[in-house]
Amino acid sequence: MFTGHIRELGLIEGFDGAQVLVRAPRTATAIQPGGSVCVSGVRLTVQETNGGVIAATVAPETRCRSTFDSINKGVHVNVESPLAAGDPLDGHLVQGYVDGVGKIARVDPEEGCLRIWIRPPERLIPGLVAKAPIAVDGVSVTVAERLRDRFSIVVVPATRTATTLDQLAPGARVNLELDLVARLVASRGQAARADLPRVTAALGRAGRVSGRAAVDQALAQLAAGGGVAVWDPDAEAEGDVVFAGQRMRPGAFRFLLTEVFGHPTAPCAPEVLDRLGIGPTPGAGDRQGTAFHIPVDLASAPGTGVSAVERAATVRRLASQEAEPADFVMPGHVHPLRARPGLLAERGGHTEATVALCVAAGLAPVGVCSEVMNADGTMAGPADLELAALRWGLPLVEIADLKAWL
Repeated sequence: MFTGHIRELGLIEGFDGAQVLVRAPRTATAIQPGGSVCVSGVRLTVQETNGGVIAATVAPETRCRSTFDSINKGVHVNVESPLAAGDPLDGHLVQGYVDGVGKIARVDPEEGCLRIWIRPPERLIPGLVAKAPIAVDGVSVTVAERLRDRFSIVVVPATRTATTLDQLAPGARVNLELDLVARLVASRGQAARADLPRVTAALGRAGRVSGRAAVDQALAQLAAGGGVAVWDPDAEAEGDVVFAGQRMRPGAFRFLLTEVFGHPTAPCAPEVLDRLGIGPTPGAGDRQGTAFHIPVDLASAPGTGVSAVERAATVRRLASQEAEPADFVMPGHVHPLRARPGLLAERGGHTEATVALCVAAGLAPVGVCSEVMNADGTMAGPADLELAALRWGLPLVEIADLKAWL
């Protein structure tokens, strides 16, 4: 999480499409490999820092969604390190997830300030509110006016000096990110009033975390029976909420069904499914190579197996070393997935990530994961996912971090 209060102007020293080199000495001393940095409004993962230069990964999705599709060596950029617990909130809450790229329509001097008119993508217009904050190339500014197809911001002298906004000219492209609070209100309506204190209180321990410390935090959460959000930007471009099967409780399953909205499945190590005689589902499977197996119910369950109580009990039995084939009936309502034997070293999917997290937490190699879906039926993107993780108090880690540290 960032504030949009720029601490340093950086200089692009190189960009090969997959990695960017940014000279930003002050910021480089404040971040560690595996951490995050915001460059012109884009959250990037730091690979290393050397001599005041930050080397950061730029994913294909990032290039498609931002001005990084055309960034050049020698260009100045706005650089900000992440907000830490206890830091002052000088701007507003900025996630570093670009909502869209806008084009500068007009720049007018105005008593030492600049009034900049920006044409955003049409889909962003409804979310723009006069006097509300917005991040433009990572800089926290205020929407001054909103017209049918454009909006204006006023850049004061201090911001002109400290950021790249003073260099903008008609035709230039800028990264735009809507205010997190506005996004929360748009997605949750009246419920946002209760959510906002929880979201801000969760900063520092929930939402997007990175590096070895993030993985350790996720493992501790799983071991205690809590959930973890896992973002896969490459294969599926989706996020899942993960629980450990050994610690699965009815309340957790109810949460997956009524808050996460996705399709809960039960990733298992191969030896678990082989020992219990749960075979594969016929068919070629999906495009990601997910290994679906025959859904099961707990044979001793008194009901149909659909309830959160019964599904949680089925998962706990799958995770039990004492479980036997006779404990299950098929088909049922808990959907096992077969993880690859090499886990994340063999396949970087949510199935393998779930099992790898459970094993690293010292638990049985069985878990539950469910894709995060928005209430309108669309899949949660990175900004939606982080907002949800903050609201739920869950750490959000990327599969790349799990690969690096598990």
